[in-house]
Amino acid sequence: MRILKNPPSDRRALVLNADFRPLSYYPLSTRPWQEVIKAVCEERVDVVSTYDIEIRSPSMSLKLPSVISLKTYIDQNRPPAFTRYNVFLRDQFTCQYCGAHNDLTFDHVLPVSQGGRSTWANIITACSPCNLRKGGKTPQQARMALNRQPHRPSMYQLQELGRRFPPHYLHESWVDYLYWDTPLEA
Repeated sequence: MRILKNPPSDRRALVLNADFRPLSYYPLSTRPWQEVIKAVCEERVDVVSTYDIEIRSPSMSLKLPSVISLKTYIDQNRPPAFTRYNVFLRDQFTCQYCGAHNDLTFDHVLPVSQGGRSTWANIITACSPCNLRKGGKTPQQARMALNRQPHRPSMYQLQELGRRFPPHYLHESWVDYLYWDTPLEA
């Protein structure tokens, strides 16, 4: 991971909750500068840190925010949405049959053809070759062992897992608000 001294090319800002923790680690909670300026003007956020770039309009100018915090706290203890992305994150972007990290897909543990539904408790991450090999069978019928049983994670569990996947770069003004499980390189 690289620590940038200049703003990212799209000049995104890190978004913190009202308690100064990121809304999300993976993906890292950032917003495009245009949305950030609108939120500042609507007084929905506080500017915590800025880039050395000024944004101007006919009636005002302000430094481009690099870190903002919400004025209203968003509860992070809500149940996470059932999405492909969150399933992959729960399973740490790893095939739950062979451990591969590439060509990942959803797999129904109990196949749809046998009454399986798309729920946290029935969907796992599988690589395409394993998913194809398993086909319309259960893991037992296909003689394929699951590394972990599927379950509905808490938002806290997903946040902790997300900290294992730092982005390719961070702006230096963001570093004090982020805590990664892996050491950062300059």
